[in-house]
Amino acid sequence: MMQMTQELRAAMQEKAQACGFALCGVAAVPAAGSQEEAAEAAYFSQWIAQGHGGEMGYLARGDEQGVLLRSSLRVAMPWAESVLVCAVDYSANAPLSTDAAPPDAGWIARYAWSGDATRAEKPLPPTDYHTVILARLRRLEQELQARCGADVQTRCYVDTGPIVERNFARYAGIGWAGKNTCVLNEQRGSWLLLGVIVTSLRLPVELTSLAAADRCGSCTRCIDACPTDALIAPRQMDAVRCISYLTIEKTGSIAEELRPLMGRQVFGCDICQDVCPWNAKAQRKGAVSVPLPEMQPRGELINPSLDWLASLDAASFRTLFRGSPLERTRLKGLRRNVAIAMGNSGDSRYLPKLQEWSGAEDAALREAAAWAAERIHTAGSASIE
Repeated sequence: MMQMTQELRAAMQEKAQACGFALCGVAAVPAAGSQEEAAEAAYFSQWIAQGHGGEMGYLARGDEQGVLLRSSLRVAMPWAESVLVCAVDYSANAPLSTDAAPPDAGWIARYAWSGDATRAEKPLPPTDYHTVILARLRRLEQELQARCGADVQTRCYVDTGPIVERNFARYAGIGWAGKNTCVLNEQRGSWLLLGVIVTSLRLPVELTSLAAADRCGSCTRCIDACPTDALIAPRQMDAVRCISYLTIEKTGSIAEELRPLMGRQVFGCDICQDVCPWNAKAQRKGAVSVPLPEMQPRGELINPSLDWLASLDAASFRTLFRGSPLERTRLKGLRRNVAIAMGNSGDSRYLPKLQEWSGAEDAALREAAAWAAERIHTAGSASIE
């Protein structure tokens, strides 16, 4: 079996930097039957059994024996021996979701602002981090294969494979899993997107990195700030309550008791990262990178007007968001989320649009619009009293 050498690791890290990655490390896959493998499998299996994955059925896929694919990398890829973990820094010199904002502004998660600054169009044409990172990973993979030949097996993933990337990010020394479940790096904070290359190269013990130390300490700001109490314990998330899940993955109607807690979020949520002291420290130190050219923020998506989002029709949605992360929620999902944000604003200016949507074909939008209109009426009555 071929193995990773110190020279090869250094060459791959140098190539990763040339490909635009801010960080790159190599992690060994826990041995079959090891304590690490057993702990990972038990944690993930329990999380799925408790229903915390919600409608994300792909997380609960198993092999022919019913063993969860994501419980251990060796379940899906018995040949896997090591993982190259690469991170893109997507922080930007732009407002946080927790900063003061115009009263009519919604919020789109920071990672979804991405646009391609290599093209001269204004506004920037949309990009999706999956596509951007995968293209750069492929270049890194080609370098590895050129150096090792046909004897090495590889597989590239960007949030799409049967692998829990944050576990390998910790093993590779990239960062630890914060109490908000995001990977945290001491210098760069958590504004990181991960891509991995699974390989058949054995990593010798002497080349194994020290796992990133947990430096959250006694801080619980992310847990305390989560509006929906999705962070049920340190490093434990009930995705069913997470605003990112609700606005992106959840189909149909959103539970009524959660709607008031969603605030102005219309796609994803950054609150637990925006309040993190490690992110604030990284910004103060200027340790964050300039985003990749294809990950530059599109100005129109920062604190976007709810009126503007509500005005989008199918054609304009496709034009603005084809190839963007926002494509995932589709127009009907975005409208549902905007309706809830309008209701939470309490602003009566939105009543005509909500009245229009109350007759929409989509049942979830009709329900959200009716709820939002009633919430605005109730807020208005309370202010008069």
